[in-house]
Amino acid sequence: MLDRSLLRYFLAVVDQGSFTRAAAACRVTQPTLSAGIAKLEGLLGEPVLMRTSRRVELTAAGSRLVGHARRIEAEFARAEGGLSDANVRLMRVGIVSTLPARLIRAAVARALAAAPGERLELVEGRDRELAAALDRGRVDAVVAPDMGGAALFEEGYGVAMAAGHALAGEAQVAAERIAAEPMIVRRHCEALSEVSRHFTSRGVRPFMAARTTSDDRAAAFVAAGLGVTVMPACFAGDGVAVVPLEGFARRRVVGLATVADSARRVADSQVVEALVGALRRASPRA
Repeated sequence: MLDRSLLRYFLAVVDQGSFTRAAAACRVTQPTLSAGIAKLEGLLGEPVLMRTSRRVELTAAGSRLVGHARRIEAEFARAEGGLSDANVRLMRVGIVSTLPARLIRAAVARALAAAPGERLELVEGRDRELAAALDRGRVDAVVAPDMGGAALFEEGYGVAMAAGHALAGEAQVAAERIAAEPMIVRRHCEALSEVSRHFTSRGVRPFMAARTTSDDRAAAFVAAGLGVTVMPACFAGDGVAVVPLEGFARRRVVGLATVADSARRVADSQVVEALVGALRRASPRA
């Protein structure tokens, strides 16, 4: 018989990335957790986890199991929480950190209003982190650029500057025209290396006024007049103008990515449907 604790140990290793941290999270010793994983693999007849010198990875069987294990654990949790929560569906959606908070705020508010019978859990991270979470079954879907799936909107990049900047009304701006402007560095920008090459190839090496991993803070610095930066078009607004950067052709397609184990659940979810619909309507093109 498959004991619930075995699934909890398995999910803890998946979420924590190591047997040591998983044991601490489950409040058991590492030998106890390792024995539980071994028992689970014995019951299934094949290994679910593969340890390497640097990390713990899912096997093919583990990848198949993780979605089922999360659903089973969710049902246990709902039953323990009372019959009133028994029919509440939990949807876990990853949101890339390079989308503005105001865009997410409006979309989440509409999603919650449209589907009160579902519970939404949001996980923020970089595109690579969220792709790994999706593969491991830690989220059901991911809203991120260039990960495939159903396209929500497409946009280009431009120079973000304060709305009152002298160049804010231009159709486009060349790198040379902002050579003397202080620059805000967005450390988590998907196009950071391309942006750097674009400026250095033109002999532009601006003073770096700030470096941040928060795009909303970068936008706040821009709006305050601290400097300019290169951002996706969706950050225009709230005191920030985004003017296309001359000669910089990169674009990104923000989409909803799923995997085979979660695609049907996502397709049947009203809260996810409302969330992505709101993001489409709020896109720069819309």
